[in-house]
This record gives sequence, structure tokens and C-alpha cells, in this order.
Amino acid sequence: MTASQRASVAPFFAMEILRAATRQEAAGARVYHMEVGEPGSGAPEAVLEAARTALAGEKIGYTDARGVLALRERIRAYYGECYGFAPPLERIVVTTGASAGLMLAFLAAFDVGDRVALASPGYPAYRNALQALGLEPVLLPTTAETRFQPTVAMLEALERPIQGLIVASPSNPTGTMLPRPTLETLAAHCEARGIRMISDEIYHGITYGEPGASVAAFCESAVVINGFSKYFAMTGWRLGWMIVPDDLARAVERLAQNLYVSPPGLSQRAALVAFDCRAELDANVARYARNRAIVQQALPAAGFGALAPCDGAFYAYADVSGLSNDSEEFCQRMLAECGVAATPGIDFDTQRGRAFVRFSYAGATEEVEAACAALQRWLTP
Repeated sequence: MTASQRASVAPFFAMEILRAATRQEAAGARVYHMEVGEPGSGAPEAVLEAARTALAGEKIGYTDARGVLALRERIRAYYGECYGFAPPLERIVVTTGASAGLMLAFLAAFDVGDRVALASPGYPAYRNALQALGLEPVLLPTTAETRFQPTVAMLEALERPIQGLIVASPSNPTGTMLPRPTLETLAAHCEARGIRMISDEIYHGITYGEPGASVAAFCESAVVINGFSKYFAMTGWRLGWMIVPDDLARAVERLAQNLYVSPPGLSQRAALVAFDCRAELDANVARYARNRAIVQQALPAAGFGALAPCDGAFYAYADVSGLSNDSEEFCQRMLAECGVAATPGIDFDTQRGRAFVRFSYAGATEEVEAACAALQRWLTP
């Protein structure tokens, strides 16, 4: 017997580095974790207390496959507060993390063999999940000149039609954003040609200038993905949500019933109060902003090349071509020799990623400062 071909996807290098960093740490070495995109703080205290209360007084069982009604209503209200519009309740689906939302979107919107375009560099799970589902990822090579984001010109230049487009604003690994007019232009292009847009908005709330624009506000045919892992700092709770078009709502529900039964009941009850913790969560974003300023100054001073514009999220995508021609080997050596764990660019760009490294600055400011000092000692002795 053999493993399926669909399982032959690339590893998630961020997790590979995390595993190596954890081993090094267990052996007694000092490690600075800048490899995984995870908020340094845990969930807000009110969320923890809500979970304790639910555990003590409720039966935590299955819920509606679309999520409990109270949470869906609160998500709807959140859109009214943040974006000035409230999507219909029947189009809101709670998911087992944003990752499950992406899988449901891919399964509901596309058939085996369909072609789905996405920016490169980009989040590796997009292309790996598409490949595992029998879809064809169509990589759009982006540059600093396009702010590492897809453009209509790139779509028009494709030799064969596509059935889908993934956009992420802010993006991982670059942190770049698309202004609303550009998003609207992309959405209009897709609607006119029957291309399903998937908008990953998981980093909304973590921006350093203009807030992110939700595609759901102006494109009803798009699928919008968001969740509680990044801004709400609830990574391990595995809870996300989708805003789905009317024509996919029932398909997404049926798939969710069969693949996941329902999102985690305890996480849903706890997440109800997360929306009331904005002051605490915005304090996290203020810390990310301080860390961003430190990294933007320290990395070039240590010898790294240009950084992608960090409009949002909590990543610095740094050019290391002046230091190495192999970002994987460079990250392994950097971890071993100075204790800084970061993710090689080949995770995000299989063609050009050996010239880049992604640093996450989502941790404590003291840790980010210490990591930058370690890098400077290592590279400028």
C-alpha cells in the first residue's frame, strides 16, 4: 500500500523550524521565537473566564454546523461596528478555525481540476490545500512594485482561464494591504468573468494605518474568511468564520456537517465575549506597532536587505540575498548560531523564496529587542 498523491504536499517550513527550535530550547539553549505567526499574548481574560463558566455549568456538546446563533449574531453586529454594514445572518458560518473555512470554500466553490490564482509569495497552506484537493494553484509572481499583491494586469496576462482568485489583505508573509478601490477593481474584474474571489481577512484589526476593507461590503459573490486567531489572540481555540454567497451557503453547511459536524462548542461560548475585549486587543496591536518599528530599524542595520511594506499583520519579509543564496540553510544556521528562529522564504515562494526570510514580531517587545540584538551581534561582530 502507498500514500495518496494528494498527500505529497510540501512541509510547512514554519512548523519545521518551530520543531527544531523547540528541540534546541529543550537542550537548554536560549531561543528567540520569530518563526510562527502567533500572538505573544493569550486569549483575553474575559474569554478565559467565559470558558471556565461554561465548563462548570454547561454541557459542551455539538452545535449547529453553522455555529451557535448567538455567536453568528455577534459576528454580524461586529461587521456593523467595524465596516458599516451587516451581512445577512444566513450567510455567516462559524468554522473550526479560518483554515477550515478555507477548505470549505475550496470544496464548495471549485471542482477537481479548476485553476485558482494566488499571489506568490503567499501563505503556503493556500497552494498546498488546493493541490491536496485536486485543484491547480496558479501562482502570480509579485514584486515590491505591485506591493506583493495580485493585479488585474496579472490576471489578464494568464494564458488559460482561472476559476478562482485568493486575495489576502493584510497578507502573509509580507504584511502588505490593498486599498479598497483596488480591491473593488479586482472584485469587479472577477465578477465580470465568473471568477470566484476568496478573501482571507484573518489579519483584519492588525493594521498600522488605514483599516482593512472587507470584500463582503461590495462583492456578494465572494467568500470572506476571518477568525479569532490573530486579532483576537485565540489561536489554539480553533475558531473562525466565513461570509458566504447565497449560492454557496447550503453547500458550505452540508460540507461542514459531514467534515466537522460543528465548530468547537466551548470555543464558541468563550468567543461570544471576545468582541467586548477591544481595549485589551487594541493594546496588543499597539505592541505589534512598537515591535514593527524596532524590526524595521534593526534588520537593515544588521545587514538585511529591503523589507516588504509592513502595512498590517505582524511580519517582516526581509531580503537576505546579500547574506545568503539559500534561506533554508540560512535559517538553520541562524537558529543554531544565534538562537533566532525565523521562517525561510521558500515556505511562501517556491521559486524566489531562497532570497527571503520572514520574521514574526508578534511576541513580547523585550523578546523582539533581544532577538534583534542577537542578530546584530551575529552578523556584525
